[in-house]
Amino acid sequence: MFVGHIDHLEEIPVSSPNAENAFKKLLIGPAEGWDGWVMRLFTLRDKGNTPRHSHEWPHINYVISGRGSLYLKGKDYPLRKGSIVFVPPGAEHQFSTLGNEDFIFICIVPEKGNV
Repeated sequence: MFVGHIDHLEEIPVSSPNAENAFKKLLIGPAEGWDGWVMRLFTLRDKGNTPRHSHEWPHINYVISGRGSLYLKGKDYPLRKGSIVFVPPGAEHQFSTLGNEDFIFICIVPEKGNV
């Protein structure tokens, strides 16, 4: 069992090459009792983005606030509060902000994808 609050979690800068103004918080994973999976909260600040990349695991995403864009398999998709996304394994993708407010979304990946 785990009960916590987002305000008490450390915000970690995304250190991947080509990430800009991107931060994450680890919400729930194996340490909290969810073996094999990790739920993270990403915040992309003004002109922020994740790196354009691909990997062997899927992403499950839910947008909490702000406006952003998802580059997926050569196409850009606008995202806003309430948007849901499934990024399949092996698909090239990148999240970016649109506008100057924070773009905040949940991202669930298998444990091995929490890099």
